[in-house]
Amino acid sequence: MIRRIDLFTLRLFLSVVEEGQIGRAAARENIAPSTATKRIQDLEEIAGIELLDRSAKGVVPSAAGAVMLRYARDIVDSIEGLRAEIAAFNDGREGKVTIASARSIIDPFLTSELSGFARDFPLVELDVHEVENSEIVEMVARGDADIGVFAKEPRLGIEGLRTIPFREDRLVAIVPRSHRFADCARVSFSELMSENIIALKALMAAFVTAAKRSGVRFDPRFSVKSPGLAVNLVRDGFGVAILPEGLLTRENLENVASIELDEMWARRIIHVATARNRPLNPVAEQFLGRLTADV
Repeated sequence: MIRRIDLFTLRLFLSVVEEGQIGRAAARENIAPSTATKRIQDLEEIAGIELLDRSAKGVVPSAAGAVMLRYARDIVDSIEGLRAEIAAFNDGREGKVTIASARSIIDPFLTSELSGFARDFPLVELDVHEVENSEIVEMVARGDADIGVFAKEPRLGIEGLRTIPFREDRLVAIVPRSHRFADCARVSFSELMSENIIALKALMAAFVTAAKRSGVRFDPRFSVKSPGLAVNLVRDGFGVAILPEGLLTRENLENVASIELDEMWARRIIHVATARNRPLNPVAEQFLGRLTADV
């Protein structure tokens, strides 16, 4: 068995179990579905028993597969530990750091840190993934990202992560200067629901959850990625917006009004996350130290 099982097939087997489908695992590992299927079949042939129970809904490990899963995890984790310890002989000036975060966090909080690190460590590759909150946590947990920076929410499962409070931000309402709310000190989300809310995609989940609590459905007419575009639409009279205050510039606010959003969830605590039981490579450790130096 030692001679016939390769490490990539073990990693693929872990991905298949985690994804619940061979096709999704193949996409995750960047191989063709037919190749993934053949590798899993070869692994079962080597083991002499079916390792997966297959159904129309997907796959789950069989009793034998659960044993294979346990040992495969140990082997892959050991190899990752070996890689990390060998890499420690490098002085931390070469390598790769994978960071997962949302645009609403990258722009105000990470851009200067990334540019400064890239300037000081020109041989380090910074691989930045712009994804939603829940995916940030998942990427760090499964090892697809070394470091995640996200807004902490009660619904996020972060049990397997080590988190460090990093920054604080708040959401504010943006309305035209001629709007009836323009001179208000604060406004609630329910009051804004009667308006045409221009939704930032990175915050869509928070808005949907807030609307559900009020017993209504959140179905915005406009959904945009760019905070600047959202502000321009507000300025031109297409509606109102809710944006992280840290994304706004003096130029943004020339023709619109910013109002405090009177909601508990409008205060965002930004956290930095790493996997609890997986050591960082030296360059990732260097970058983490930069981020948390003044925390």
